[in-house]
Amino acid sequence: MRGIAFWFYFTGVIYVIAGMAFGIHLSATHDYTLAPVHAHLNLIGWVTMGLFGLYYHAVPTAADGILAKVHFGVATIGLWLITPGIAFAIQEKGETLAKLGSIVTLASAVIFLIVVFRSRQRAAA
Repeated sequence: MRGIAFWFYFTGVIYVIAGMAFGIHLSATHDYTLAPVHAHLNLIGWVTMGLFGLYYHAVPTAADGILAKVHFGVATIGLWLITPGIAFAIQEKGETLAKLGSIVTLASAVIFLIVVFRSRQRAAA
């Protein structure tokens, strides 16, 4: 695995380790108030990033060009915004960061949709 596929998968592994460590912390303190942060870190950080990485590995033409790199940047920023944003929202410190992170994460999914569609067109050519 190389290139953008590697970076998606590699960071996904980092995020699952962080998510597991956070889950252990929640369990050890018996305070599950921030469990949605743990869940989103694992789902977006591990599952989604890992799946993106596997797709780019399986369809190398999808990684061609700048869009895949933009996708990685947007997906990363989305995760970095949404996870603390959810924590802030739960702690009633404001919802702005969670909302912004949600929009950026959605933008990442839309970029991926474009990547998938374009890579299908390249394969057919």
